[in-house]
Amino acid sequence: QVQLVESGGALVQPGGSLRLSCAASGRTLNNYFMAWYRQAPGKQRELVASLTIGGVRNYADSVKGRFAISQGDTFNTVYLQMNSLRPEDTAVYYCNSVSAGVQYWGQGTQVTVSS
Repeated sequence: QVQLVESGGALVQPGGSLRLSCAASGRTLNNYFMAWYRQAPGKQRELVASLTIGGVRNYADSVKGRFAISQGDTFNTVYLQMNSLRPEDTAVYYCNSVSAGVQYWGQGTQVTVSS
């Protein structure tokens, strides 16, 4: 089992920045993929950014150039730096990992972009 805990969600004005954090614990030895998803009210959950243990990054078109995914000292901590935030970025953001072929989710953190 892998446990994921997100933090950093908040209310921010349009154009502002936030950094989300995700800490993985438990059986993380085979963890090779970390990602951030988001789900807005009435919409499907969508992939925002992903990072492999080999350093390959992918981003949704809607966040390219504004968001950046990175890891901490180890691959068990992943960040999502979000700049130039827009109202349409409002959603619950979920951390996701894949370890030994099993997918895990965090409980989510709310990001609200509003003036």
